[in-house]
Amino acid sequence: MTDNRKVFFFDIDNCLYSKSKKVHELMGDLIDKYFQTHLSLSQEDANELHMRYYKDYGLAIEGLVRHHKVDALEYNEKVDDALPLEEIMSPDAKLRKLLEDLDTSKVKPWLFTNAYVNHGKRVVKLLGVDDMFEGITYCDYSAARFLCKPAPDMFKKAMAEAGVTSADDCYFVDDSAINAAGATKLGWTAAHLVEPGVTAPPTRVSKYQINNLEELRRIFPQFFKSS
Repeated sequence: MTDNRKVFFFDIDNCLYSKSKKVHELMGDLIDKYFQTHLSLSQEDANELHMRYYKDYGLAIEGLVRHHKVDALEYNEKVDDALPLEEIMSPDAKLRKLLEDLDTSKVKPWLFTNAYVNHGKRVVKLLGVDDMFEGITYCDYSAARFLCKPAPDMFKKAMAEAGVTSADDCYFVDDSAINAAGATKLGWTAAHLVEPGVTAPPTRVSKYQINNLEELRRIFPQFFKSS
């Protein structure tokens, strides 16, 4: 039977949970520490290189693999897997209700992250929503060639894995401006999540800009059983 449903791609980090949990900062500290230890750099130089790779490639790890032959899975163990998420996250009833209200006869909920699969699955389990998605597209740290958002090939990979062929059938929410812009460029319908207190880009990067995930009900009423 053909599945003609639209696909709704959800970013995970700083999107399914709030930036106020400061997971990004904790991860940044662990990445800097990794750069210092493995490349014998000062804290300042480690931070500078981390930021440069993040800016150039979308992920610090890509720069490490490309230029320093670092083992990406070992890096993942020391950084993402080392985050004390169990102390930071707990089941989110409001998020679960939002996802339960999606009409899955019309739309397929799909996770889409630049993290490795371990981290993505760990986060949604701790938030109590791991059973609410039909699949996950992640950055495969074990692959010979790294793919991550906002590279067009990463969006194409997500489409292939979620079983959708037309960009018109792809909907997306992400807190990253470059990712929301990348999706929009490919013809996806994107919502850029900008939490209160976070500086929005000077010009909008996608068709929609929202303050919280609850606003998805208003802008995409066709996908919800109740408004």
